[in-house]
Amino acid sequence: MLTTRFTELIGCALPLQQAGMGGVATADLARAVSEAGALGMIGAAMVPAAQLAQTLVDLPSPVGVNFLMPFVDTDAVEAAAGAATLVEFFYGDPDPALVERVHKNGNAKAAWQVGDADEARRAEQAACDLIVAQGVEAGGHVRGTIGLLPLLDGVLDAVGDQIPVVAAGGIGTAKAVKAVLAAGADAARIGTRFVAAEEADTHPEYAQALVDAGPDDTVLTTAFGVMWPDAPHRVLKSCVDAAGQFAEGDAVGELVMGEVRMPLPPFAVPCPGRTTTGTVKAMALYAGQSVGAVTKRQPAVEIVRELTADL
Repeated sequence: MLTTRFTELIGCALPLQQAGMGGVATADLARAVSEAGALGMIGAAMVPAAQLAQTLVDLPSPVGVNFLMPFVDTDAVEAAAGAATLVEFFYGDPDPALVERVHKNGNAKAAWQVGDADEARRAEQAACDLIVAQGVEAGGHVRGTIGLLPLLDGVLDAVGDQIPVVAAGGIGTAKAVKAVLAAGADAARIGTRFVAAEEADTHPEYAQALVDAGPDDTVLTTAFGVMWPDAPHRVLKSCVDAAGQFAEGDAVGELVMGEVRMPLPPFAVPCPGRTTTGTVKAMALYAGQSVGAVTKRQPAVEIVRELTADL
């Protein structure tokens, strides 16, 4: 298998990272991806520190944890730093204090996902060990405004050989993985393909919508801004239209988290998990422009094997 600065830093066999998608990237998915030789990630937005610490106890190494800056909990960051291989941050200016907190509370490496070269420089200056460059093709919340390849060029020029760089956004096939590695990335980061993994906490209707969609069926929007306003994100066009059929004050469904049941208003941020009820097609169906590569729901190990077949 191909050895890169990413595989050496993380200690995994493959230069492949699963995106830490909030609500979808659960412990089961992270475990399956890590056991397949890549880096599995947990999405830790709004996960209590004690719960996160307990989850990480049972997971194989390497494993990473993703935090969204608008919802970051420093106690949870410390819990992740004490048990995870990688602690990753997204959607905020690189914060040296947070990076230092990661390094002080365990052996974890710190990463920042960026949307432009200037943000990459600030991540390097904040002492991050790894940078993820996210192109505008990505599904979910999107930080930058340009395509992955020109962004990757700019980020690589900005940080030089000082820090490994992972390419993210619109990567869904083995050819695409190989292309970004040839373009200078140290690994590829995959989101949409893993939303359709059997181990992901994805509602069956959401997974089927991905299977049925093509690359022209996504849109970059700020529509799903309830709970997180003015944050661009890429979803299936169909869910924007479906959510627009609901009136203000309606509920499109109900989100179930353990014993907690929460009504979902139209254009709420959470995507539908297995236990979500209601009109799934009108919820946030995050998807990147690689969605055409999703042809079926399958085990994560098969996805990893397909994506790395040419390495």
